[in-house]
This record gives sequence, C-alpha cells and structure tokens, in this order.
Amino acid sequence: MNRRRLALAVLPLLLAVTGCTSGTADDEPAPRPAAAERPSPFRDCATLSTAPRTTPPGSGTTTPTTDTPASPGTTAPNGPTAPVAGGSALPELTLSCFTGGAPVVLREVAGPAVINVWASWCPPCRKELPAFQRLSERAAGQLQVVGVNSRDSRGGAQSIGEDFGVRFPILVDQGEALQRELKRNAIPLTLFVDADGQVRHIDASGALDDTKLAKLVRQHLGLAVPA
Repeated sequence: MNRRRLALAVLPLLLAVTGCTSGTADDEPAPRPAAAERPSPFRDCATLSTAPRTTPPGSGTTTPTTDTPASPGTTAPNGPTAPVAGGSALPELTLSCFTGGAPVVLREVAGPAVINVWASWCPPCRKELPAFQRLSERAAGQLQVVGVNSRDSRGGAQSIGEDFGVRFPILVDQGEALQRELKRNAIPLTLFVDADGQVRHIDASGALDDTKLAKLVRQHLGLAVPA
C-alpha cells in the first residue's frame, strides 16, 4: 500500500518534468529551405566589366605594381608602391555567375581586381572569406573583389555566403578550369589584377587576413587600402 501511494505521489512530478522538456511540433524551428529556394547572398555579376575608380576624384591617378616588389622606400606621389613593368593576361575563360544571367568572360573583368578562388569544403578558404568581404567594403570604388567558387556544391557555397556575410560577386568554376590554366592544384588562390587586366601576383600562401590582404594590394596593385 505504501509503495502504491508513493508511486501515485511521484507520477504527477514526472508528468510535469516531461511537459517542460518535450516540445511539440509547433515549438520546433522550421526546416531551412533548400538553397535553390533561398535568395542568393552574393551580388550579381552585371557590373564586373565596369572599371572602379582607382582614386577619389581630383586626387590623381594610381598606377598598379607587378608581382616584382619595388625597392624599399620607393613610392608614387600619392603614396603607393612605384610601378614595375610586367604581368600576364587573365586566362581566356568564360564562367557562369552564381546568381545567373549572362556568362562572364574572365578577361573582361575590369581591374583593379582581387579574384579569390575558394570552396566551402576548404578550411583556409572559409577562414579568409570574411577578410575578402571586408576588403570589398573598404576598397569600394578603388578595386573589385570577385570570388570564383571551385568544384563545390551550390548549397555549400550558398550556406557559406549566408553564414559569413559574403556579398561580392561569385563566378562558378565546377571543372577547375581556372586552376588548370594557372597550373595550380590547391586552393585558396588569390589573383591580383591591375587596371590593364594584367595578373601581377598569384598568392597561394594559405588563409589571408586583413593585414596581409592590404599589404598585397598595396604591393602589387599600388592601392592603399585600410587593414
């Protein structure tokens, strides 16, 4: 009899606890829509052939540099590194834009530009993408930041863009055509392209941060961008 009374006394407590921890269908978060059903976080590619201003109006003309460092202390009148001849043209490739629309001829991307090759499954790529987004904001009007998503799923790329707040235009290269043309196997890769469309430097050193990016932009494109 005492055991029965104890069981009857404990039962309401168990039901109360269960009610606090067990959610109903209404309490559960709605499933995330598929990538194809969500708006792209990236900007479209319509303006990639339009050259940015390389300097504020009235401040003179900025001349980009090559991947050959200038002598220490050599500066142009407005501060950036002095120009050195050289460089190579971008590969002759046509890539689709992540947001759709007309395909983009890579050589028609107007410089100065920083082109980052990345994938959502690449840890260094994920680490550095926020720095490229900040560069695109800090250097707006001076250079373009463009992404090339390589051998990736659309859902993976879109999720990374959403989670990391990546907004600059993204081209799609599922066949790694750009890497083959550049004879590079690993990513991330970052191309620094001057106002004449010449590749001045290809960086494959790993994840870049704000300071390294600002230094490379100044050294190879002759543009002073805050870190």
